[in-house]
Amino acid sequence: MPRTATALKARNQPVPLAPVERDTLLKLFLGAVDRYGRPDAMQHKAGGAWRTISHHELEARVARLAAGLADAGVGAGDRVAILSENRPEWMMADFAVLGIGGVDVPLYPTLPANQAAYILKDCGAKAVFVSTAAQLAKVQEIRGDLPDLRLVVSFDDPAGAEGVRRFDEVMDAGQRSIDAGRFTPGYRERAAQVTRDDVATLIYTSGTTGAPKGVMLTHWNLCSNVAACRQHDVLDPQPGDVALSFLPLSHVFERMVDYWYFDSGIGIAYAESIEKVADNLGEVRPTVAVSVPRVFEKIYAKVMGATGVKKAIVGWARKTGEAVVDARLAGREPGGALAFQHRLADRLVFSKLRARTGGRLRTFISGGAPLAPGIAKFFWAAGLPIYEGYGLTETSPVIAVNKPAKWRIGTVGPIVPGVEAAIDEEGEILTRGPHVMKGYWNNPDATAEVIDDDGWFHTGDIGELQDGFLRITDRLKNIIVTAGGKNVAPAPMENLAAMSPFVAQVVMIGDRRAFPSLLVVPDYEHLDAWAAAQGIATGDHAALAREPKVRELFERETLGRLTGFARYEVPKKVLVIPDEFTIDNGLLTPKLSIKRHLVEKKYADEIEALYAGHSAD
Repeated sequence: MPRTATALKARNQPVPLAPVERDTLLKLFLGAVDRYGRPDAMQHKAGGAWRTISHHELEARVARLAAGLADAGVGAGDRVAILSENRPEWMMADFAVLGIGGVDVPLYPTLPANQAAYILKDCGAKAVFVSTAAQLAKVQEIRGDLPDLRLVVSFDDPAGAEGVRRFDEVMDAGQRSIDAGRFTPGYRERAAQVTRDDVATLIYTSGTTGAPKGVMLTHWNLCSNVAACRQHDVLDPQPGDVALSFLPLSHVFERMVDYWYFDSGIGIAYAESIEKVADNLGEVRPTVAVSVPRVFEKIYAKVMGATGVKKAIVGWARKTGEAVVDARLAGREPGGALAFQHRLADRLVFSKLRARTGGRLRTFISGGAPLAPGIAKFFWAAGLPIYEGYGLTETSPVIAVNKPAKWRIGTVGPIVPGVEAAIDEEGEILTRGPHVMKGYWNNPDATAEVIDDDGWFHTGDIGELQDGFLRITDRLKNIIVTAGGKNVAPAPMENLAAMSPFVAQVVMIGDRRAFPSLLVVPDYEHLDAWAAAQGIATGDHAALAREPKVRELFERETLGRLTGFARYEVPKKVLVIPDEFTIDNGLLTPKLSIKRHLVEKKYADEIEALYAGHSAD
């Protein structure tokens, strides 16, 4: 049923978006080649050394690949999937597909074969790029169920796999097509025929509930968002800037940001893997990077997990840093004793953290989930500013983001130019503008459920607009209503609980219950060390989770941090879960969001035992 417009209780006065010349991703890409011509437009590690690809070499490879795809029968409007980790070939495939008027469909490399099959079948993919033998095996397993699939191309050598073409082979075929005059008009001429309203990509939502939906984003959706972020002055690009790309390009956040890098003349270095990010930061020494809160949480937990004398020093440095950041947020530059203490804390703790990130980082952007204010303050105090932002796949993605000239910890910043934002009577965040998707692929009913008659997209998030800053309080679907009828937003308390070095993952439950509770997955690196010091046997996670002293530890480490909340909001009990929530066990989405309803279902018996004797009345 189509959604009717909703009464609004707050809205922003949008900053007009300046005229945008590069209104397709092809104009953005080719404009970067012409304007910057960097010898190190891209970097990747091969054979133990970092290799560079220039802007001009990149265009030449993309043109050959586009010609090879056209020679294989891929044309305008065809859907082409990319199942790969971040690497230069990912973006080459992207720009090649777009250049012939195609629509690319990114797939998370962590997806199991059956979930990849759903997406490939739903979008009717005509071709698919795969990165490695492991990704190729997934496609080969499901190929018989994909009647539209005609072409499989492997970035790595497919080792003679039947019906699979090597990436270089397709480029070579493209060069022959160009030489023979078959690829006419050429790449630039074809790219010029693509319009801003053409669909550029289908990005499938992760599906925390129900089947994934294909979000149709046009060239203009993404280009307007790039232009809005540039006008917002978040990055302040400098000559020689380098970004480390490690969030999945299959996620709209990293995808749009990499376009933003291109348009700003920033070189892109692709991390070897998420496990190698720490090493790659030191090798590449980037100046900018984007991440999700989980990465910052892990770094924070590692630092705060120090023991002995180091623990006391780190704790003191954290408190000193927080005082410094609080002063700056209040418009005061710290002086006297506090300034001296901060210099000492910097020498003992913060400078080492900067060194671990390469020593040149001046901008971190965080998105995808709320970032705990305490963690943000820690990084700011260390001279590693994190500018938190907010958006969704359906909004291309950025709606709001903090920036150097205007930032406030605990918010997701001011609304970016050209974007309207509002809060309806239920507290839900609405938005409209050129960033809002065209709709869901082959799903007009689902589209009508989220875009109302006045063009407002309903985000499903609860928030507030205060002094020009947007603050996210929770997901609409996550709000807990206790048996006493009290509404409780889990995110703020989950964020605080997750700051403990002993906590790897946390979920608050309590809908229609007498009180909220926390389900906590331990960080076993820290828990095992603590348990061994207490004389508690380690190695058996299930036994460790049942240990009364462990439960008491987690009650102190989580509930002890939850001050300043109403009594009815604060969880009363903690359930220690022995096993991590992962994509493989179905409890995490590919973008690492916890599937709350499935967690509650999986641990239903343990939860019932937790609440035994506590009536919902």
